[in-house]
Amino acid sequence: RWISSKKKKKNGKKMVCSFRGSVSHGLTLELGETVQILEKCEGKSRDVMFFPFVSQGIFPVGYIHLKKAVVTNRGQYETVIPLEDPIITEVTSTLQEWSVLWKQLYVKHKVDLFYKLRHVMNELIDLRRQLLSGHLTQDQVREVKRHITVRLDWGNEHLGLDLVPRKEFEMVDADQISVSDLYKMHLSSRHSVQQSTSQDGGKQRHGDSCRMPVPHHLFVNLKSFTYNTIGEDTDIFFSLYDLREGKQISEKFMVRLNKNGGPKNPEKVDRLCALFTDLSNKDMKRDLYIVSQVIRTGRMLLNDSKKGPPHVQYRRPYGCAVLAMSDVLQTISELKEEKDFVLKVYTCNNENEWYQIHENIIRKSSTKYTAPSTNYGLIISLQLLRGDMEQVRRENPMIFNRGVAITRKLGFPDVIMPGDIRNDLYLMLERGDFERGGKSVQKNIEVTMYVLYADGEILKECISLGSGEHNISEYRSFVLYHNNSPRWSEVIKLPIPIDRFRGSHLRFEFRHCSTKDKGEKKLFGFAFTPLMREDGTTLSDESHELYVYKCDENTTFSNHALYLGLPCCKDDFNGCPNIPSSLIFQRSTKETLWISTQLSSTKLTQNVDLLALLKWKAHPERVMDILGRLRHVCGEEIVKFLQDILDTLFSILDDNTDKYGPLVFQSLVFIINLLRDSKFYHFRPVMDTYIQKHFAGALAYKELIRCLKWYMDRSAEVVRQDHIQEAMRALEYLFKFIVQSRILYSRATCGMEEDQFRASIQELFQSIRFVLSLDSRSSETLIFTQAALLNSFPAIFDELLQMFTVQEVAEFVRGTLGSMPSTVHIGQSMDVVKLQSIARTVDSRLFSFPESRRILLPVVLHHIHLHLRQQKELLICSGILSSIFSIIKSSSLESSVQEEVEMMVESLLDVLLQTLLAIMSKSQSQEAVRGQRCPQCTAEITGEYVSCLLSLLRQMSEIHFQHLLDNFQSKEELKEFLLKIFCVFRNLMKLSIFPRDWNVMRLLTSNIIVSTTQYLSPALHKSFTDADFDFKVWNSYFSLAVLFINQPSLQLETLTPAKRKKVFDKYGDMRVMMAYELFSMWQNLGENKIHFIPGMIGPFLGVTLVPQIEVRNIMIPIFHDMMDWEQRKNGNFKQVEAELIDKLDSLVSEGKGDENYRELFSLLLLEKIEQETWRETGVSFVTSVTRLMERLLDYRDCMKGDETENKKIGCTVNLLNFYKSEINKEEMYIRYIHKLCDMHLQAENYTEAAFTLLLYWELLHWEERPLREFLHYPAQSEWHRKEGLCRKVIHYFNKGKCWEYGIPLCRELAFQYESLYDYQSLSWIRKMEAAYYDNIMEQQRLEPEFFRVGFYGRKFPFFLRNKEFVCRGHDYERLEAFQQRMLGEFPQAIAMQHPNQPDEGILQGDAQYLQIYAVNPVPENIDVLQMDRVPDRIKSFYRVNNVRRFRYDRPFHKGSKDKDNEFKSLWIERTTLILTHPLPGISRWFEVDKRELIEVSPLENAIYVVENKNQELRTLISQYQHKQLHGNINLLSMCLNGVIDAAVNGGIARYQEAFFDKEYISSHPEDTEKITQLKDLMQEQVHILGMGLAVHEKLVHPEMRPLHKKLIDQFQMMRSSLCHGLPGLDKLSPACSGSSTPRGILATHSPMSPDSIKLMHRHSPLNVLGSVRHSSSSLSSHTSSETGNLLILTDSMMEHPEDLYRMQVGYIMTKQDTLPSPSSSSLSSTHSAPSQMINSGHSSIRVGSPSLPDRYRHNRELLMLLPPHRDRPSSAMYPNMTENGQPTNHQRALYHQVIGPCKPCSDPNLSVADKGHFSMHFDAFHHQINELPPALPARSLRKSPLHPIPASPTSPQSGLDGSNSTLSGSASSGVSSLSESNFAQSSSEPPARADTLDSMPSSQAWTTDTEEAESPYLPVRYSVSEPEVLDPLKPAPCRSHSAPLGLAPALPLKPYLREGCIPEEDLRPVPRPMPRKISQPLLTNKEEQAKVAWEHGISEE
Repeated sequence: RWISSKKKKKNGKKMVCSFRGSVSHGLTLELGETVQILEKCEGKSRDVMFFPFVSQGIFPVGYIHLKKAVVTNRGQYETVIPLEDPIITEVTSTLQEWSVLWKQLYVKHKVDLFYKLRHVMNELIDLRRQLLSGHLTQDQVREVKRHITVRLDWGNEHLGLDLVPRKEFEMVDADQISVSDLYKMHLSSRHSVQQSTSQDGGKQRHGDSCRMPVPHHLFVNLKSFTYNTIGEDTDIFFSLYDLREGKQISEKFMVRLNKNGGPKNPEKVDRLCALFTDLSNKDMKRDLYIVSQVIRTGRMLLNDSKKGPPHVQYRRPYGCAVLAMSDVLQTISELKEEKDFVLKVYTCNNENEWYQIHENIIRKSSTKYTAPSTNYGLIISLQLLRGDMEQVRRENPMIFNRGVAITRKLGFPDVIMPGDIRNDLYLMLERGDFERGGKSVQKNIEVTMYVLYADGEILKECISLGSGEHNISEYRSFVLYHNNSPRWSEVIKLPIPIDRFRGSHLRFEFRHCSTKDKGEKKLFGFAFTPLMREDGTTLSDESHELYVYKCDENTTFSNHALYLGLPCCKDDFNGCPNIPSSLIFQRSTKETLWISTQLSSTKLTQNVDLLALLKWKAHPERVMDILGRLRHVCGEEIVKFLQDILDTLFSILDDNTDKYGPLVFQSLVFIINLLRDSKFYHFRPVMDTYIQKHFAGALAYKELIRCLKWYMDRSAEVVRQDHIQEAMRALEYLFKFIVQSRILYSRATCGMEEDQFRASIQELFQSIRFVLSLDSRSSETLIFTQAALLNSFPAIFDELLQMFTVQEVAEFVRGTLGSMPSTVHIGQSMDVVKLQSIARTVDSRLFSFPESRRILLPVVLHHIHLHLRQQKELLICSGILSSIFSIIKSSSLESSVQEEVEMMVESLLDVLLQTLLAIMSKSQSQEAVRGQRCPQCTAEITGEYVSCLLSLLRQMSEIHFQHLLDNFQSKEELKEFLLKIFCVFRNLMKLSIFPRDWNVMRLLTSNIIVSTTQYLSPALHKSFTDADFDFKVWNSYFSLAVLFINQPSLQLETLTPAKRKKVFDKYGDMRVMMAYELFSMWQNLGENKIHFIPGMIGPFLGVTLVPQIEVRNIMIPIFHDMMDWEQRKNGNFKQVEAELIDKLDSLVSEGKGDENYRELFSLLLLEKIEQETWRETGVSFVTSVTRLMERLLDYRDCMKGDETENKKIGCTVNLLNFYKSEINKEEMYIRYIHKLCDMHLQAENYTEAAFTLLLYWELLHWEERPLREFLHYPAQSEWHRKEGLCRKVIHYFNKGKCWEYGIPLCRELAFQYESLYDYQSLSWIRKMEAAYYDNIMEQQRLEPEFFRVGFYGRKFPFFLRNKEFVCRGHDYERLEAFQQRMLGEFPQAIAMQHPNQPDEGILQGDAQYLQIYAVNPVPENIDVLQMDRVPDRIKSFYRVNNVRRFRYDRPFHKGSKDKDNEFKSLWIERTTLILTHPLPGISRWFEVDKRELIEVSPLENAIYVVENKNQELRTLISQYQHKQLHGNINLLSMCLNGVIDAAVNGGIARYQEAFFDKEYISSHPEDTEKITQLKDLMQEQVHILGMGLAVHEKLVHPEMRPLHKKLIDQFQMMRSSLCHGLPGLDKLSPACSGSSTPRGILATHSPMSPDSIKLMHRHSPLNVLGSVRHSSSSLSSHTSSETGNLLILTDSMMEHPEDLYRMQVGYIMTKQDTLPSPSSSSLSSTHSAPSQMINSGHSSIRVGSPSLPDRYRHNRELLMLLPPHRDRPSSAMYPNMTENGQPTNHQRALYHQVIGPCKPCSDPNLSVADKGHFSMHFDAFHHQINELPPALPARSLRKSPLHPIPASPTSPQSGLDGSNSTLSGSASSGVSSLSESNFAQSSSEPPARADTLDSMPSSQAWTTDTEEAESPYLPVRYSVSEPEVLDPLKPAPCRSHSAPLGLAPALPLKPYLREGCIPEEDLRPVPRPMPRKISQPLLTNKEEQAKVAWEHGISEE
């Protein structure tokens, strides 16, 4: 039973364990989430979680923990706030947020941050646990919170989360503080994050005149002393030494080590550390050194055991080490941990120099010390700490836990703390002079010192050798060996108790240390000195020369009075003239001791003047002099005795006011100003305590007021005003004394003389006003006086409040501030001081009272207003304003501040807007001079004023806005105000005033803006619609609303759920609020809406693209409104349509919009349009826009992320075609043309880039119309832009090796240049054209593979979904590589393993399916392929370019399969795919437009296979016969062996069995003709094999004769087996030699007819090389019939019958391609001109070359393409690949590779180039047929009629595939534009030239490699019926714009030039002739006759 639990809402519930919600209706919950229990039932609860949607469900009650909480905002969006420390709540929510991001760090490979964050999260969990325990003290809680906030801020910053503003470690509530305070807290939080320390909440406004200097502390830790050769105990002393002053500035830190180098005290292991404290900034700039002195304790001489007995120990100097602080300061300042350093210990060469060894080492006086033999020494670590000692102890507890020795400075630090009690006397034992005393050698002197009290008692533990060790009672100096004038320079500290100081003295005893056996120390003298003189002063800080008195070792000092009566020094002797001569101790006149002392005491003084003041009553007559000398007393002495001095001064004042009053006042001012010094600033509390508790001068106020007024009144007269300025600076404490004195007097007299006191104060303020009102511009001293007064003035308010009411004090202050002259009449320096005084007034306690604020606010605002108007001192003004707003915000929480806000609105709002606009404009224009800091232009000043404006607007209520709007006198004023405030708001959002992570500040700003806009919009509607319509104001408003909604900080969708809920609870969705406001205002416009069409379409479209459903629902209907209004006005909505499409493109590309938007856009607008009369055009428009959005979204999705180039290109093509065909947006179309071109260039698809750029070229005309600047094109004429484009396209065709496409463009340009008589350009372009012809014939080009790809499933992008494409593969890319590439591009796709069409389930499936197989191209230009004399290099191009039809075959058995001979039932299913555009084009793939399906019978298949093999054999034999292939004849051997010895499946005998038996012939009478054709082909094959064997016999190597003999034998057997079925075979010669030729096998090819299609091989020679390389050699060694039988076979069965069919069924095919002659690019001297040369004469007809007639110029289907190749082309621009007619080494290697044997390969899935011409046995194929895999494309031979073989196989013929394309001398004249060379045999021709056209230098190339390609090109038509050779003597053609069908004009129609290309003069290269060897062919009579007959036929035609 479910029980309601609403009464438990006061409790919050937290999940204590995650619940997966696996049960029915279960609610998945994570650890730490808050839930609200609605009902309970037997241990389970049902909960609800809010935001933004309600989630309900059940979960076990044991999974939650009830916590006390407060529920706010009850209802749907209520918030549960736990009743716990807010910082605990923050830690909880932050850890939940971090946990998600933390895991993502690992995924993104940010491992370092991952582990750091894990560590910090663990620390936070531990710190949170400590807080929850409740066992911490307040100080500990504060420390834990500090650590928590540091870690929270660190993590938020590194994770890119929001900055959290804090106060006292807790998040602030933005509703409880002013915007100005919130801004400052953001700044301080940012600073604390950067410093990684938390700053206390107290803030100093506008600076403090007594800012405390931060002391430095140097931590030194001795880690080890590795110089272990001493072998004795050592004392090491560390101190800081100032080289410039030549003195030690710190105490010594002492370390005692034993002889092993370890601490003498075992407890000090790892605790040998000291902290040198109180180093000021000044000290850090000194030339400081760390000096370390090593003193050993042991024998007199270290290495001489004879000097002294071992039991007697002496302190002896050993060595010294130094470290320059300047070298390490930078390092240790940056680090927050210890840094190790090694100090070398140097030994002293001469002990007399020991006292200055450290200086010698520093100055590198290397002769005076000895360096150690190793680099070892003292290893110390250093660390620099900052802050006062309490802070250092708090932040570095580990250091103090190690027992660190505090080592102080000699003397007082910069800051003396009142509680710091010191009484240290530092004594330096400097030097001594002693007599030899009859000794032959000098003494070894040791000094022993004692501190004795007045009664002779030795004071225990009053001597310190250094910090780190205990104090001692007896000091022994170190001993300098044999030195009567020792110099020790050793500093000893004497911490003598203050009560023992008076009467104590020091005694020094001198002993000679003998080094004899006994080792005695003999006393021979002593010296002494008292510590305090008789006048009460201590021993002065200077050097003292002490007398030495003689004594011996028997002397005792039991009666110290015996020597205390003696003079201790020279000064003392002068004071004691009568000394009895019978004293025990006699002074040694030649012996002295020098010591120096320095006292650091807070209780004792050495100053005589100070003592005289304190004892003034002893000499009353000297009071005037004593008071005058007080100024000369050291400040340290004064603060030590502050209370005594003040008591003395006021007692003197009471004694005689008139006489001593001014002097006492001056002394008091001096002391007060002394406390302003930072060194004594901490003594101000001492002064305050004195005034409150000890001051007793009840009458002093009268004299103080009188003196003060007198000083002020004199300020206008006196020239020197130093004393007046000092009095002004002391104003605060003077008023404290005045007020306290009056209080004391009032108490004593019960309030007598109150009126006189008030009157005197009034008079005093009159004087103050008088001083401030003086014109100080002419007197600099008066400026300083006024400044001093203004600085001190705010400090007296608190004192006055003790005696006067708040209103009275406020009136005093207002009068004073009002007396100051305005900003125009004073200088800038006084401006600053005045504003600082106002700032301190605002910060004072007085301003916090509402009564005083109403009095003071007008005068404060007046001064600020004046400064803002003049843009002066903006930073100080902003500080004052932020303080005012902070106070008003605090007061508004308790009482009404309406009146004060009203004052501020009237005075400030307008000037604040003006100031902000000025600041923002300066910031944008960057007017600040470089190198100068302009405060107005900084982000700081802008942020300050923005926060001030927001604070004011936030405080304004509806009443304030109403008053503001009512106060405008005219609509112009209102308009100006609205424009200013809208402009400021827009700038706030555009300029990003606040950093990205200040989300709290940004949200609050947005909330204030939307509230203000709601208050102001009624005024806009009321005042500026209908007749008063003002476009500017309305436009400003709309722009603001659009910017507001698009703000990044308001896009809640990008936030985490927790943060989204938090924002939504606090502010709601402000975008929706502004959208409603915007829609409402739009509706209010009425007829004026037309003014915003089309201007606001783009901005409104941007708003509708915001991913918020409600905003979209509100705003999308506005477009219908716009369409309707334009339809009313213009009769159409073309403007709306054009603008919407333009803006949609740019906005979607920026990442806006989604699929839901597309659907909603269509739905809402279509619904609205249904009711309109213009419904049809509207629906059409909306549909078009929706389709555009589909493509734009696909395009954006492809462009962002890591999509592959193919997807990007495909998507761009799709979008480009849409712009062209459907919406006809030419500018967008051109933009995407260039985007597509750039992508092609990046992918190195140069041919596609050229085609793409041709699209733009097609749009241009050869006209002089001027074009504007567009994209990267300059402003230029249309002619020049088209010319530049043309050059660039030609360049890209050249880089893509598609010269056939570039040649027509060259002609087009040539025609233009010729028509303009620009012969220089004409010459250049003609040479370029000729170079391209050369490139066609000379350079190798690869034939690409083609692949059919199907994209099925709804997961594919729109432009691919359920479509099939044919793709042009990359160079060397075969099927497997292509499949891998496609699967890499679509990693989620599933590869389909069959070629069948997909079913509906796959098409509509929610997945991606890829279907890929290879296809064969079906050439369009059959005529070229049928020409006999066309070289294979040319045919190869036409086979794979300009192809629109592709074919693939699938074998299958129709009916039952014949087991005996499967060829009887083997049918072929042939599918032809027809594309939308031919390949190549603007993309590497195009969509399949339609498909055709036919079936090929087994007999037709057999005809096709045999015919292919015949052509292959004929071509190969011809190549060997003409010596195009020479040397290794393995290819020929392999091919012959494969056909003759086809033993595996029987070869052609199986066809004979299948189709020649009577049963088949009788059952298939319709195939009689085909059977006859097959018989002829088989008979022809036998003849060809006979000729092949004849050629083989002539070329075979003697070692291979056995193979040849075997071939002869096998051939005999094969012929015999076929004889009975093929009559006529017996006519073959038994020898099979070339002597008998029953049928010509290799002869000049006759023109082809469709019925007898010549068989041609598809592969280019380079393709052969590449494919052969994939095969290993096998044939030469495999001569058996098993491996030798080769079958014609391809990897697919898909050629068109009228072209070529290349399925390998009957024979294993040896891969071999037509290979060019090594001299294919330059003729050898013994051969005729090769057929590769394109010839043209002086005829109007160009034969065998590309052309561009008028009727074909726009036929794109004739454009063809070859994939880009990276090899340098061998062309007119590059050197030829042959050297002197011979192949290069590289070519030779390739030829050798080709000629080498090939390994058979039988993988049917491999494409041809992978396999070469495959070897495949019938068995293997039989297996494949059974499985019927999809047929794959192949490269096989083409059909060809049979031609007779010439009588001699060695006859000199030149041709690539057996064609006899010899050229006559008179006809072989080359390309007319390239050269004029002719052959010598021509009757009237000059001799042949070898310098027709040289390669052009690359620097003059007509376009560079880095140029960007632009657009596709119009169709090119090539003549297919032109003759091969022309008579060069025919007359020159006339240039005509038209040409007969199939013939190209001599010059194309017009040249094309394109903008953006290199200017014409820069592009034209200087042509150089290209070397070309021309040999004269020898023609036989028969050939001559044939040639003449052929030419005659052409002439007649």
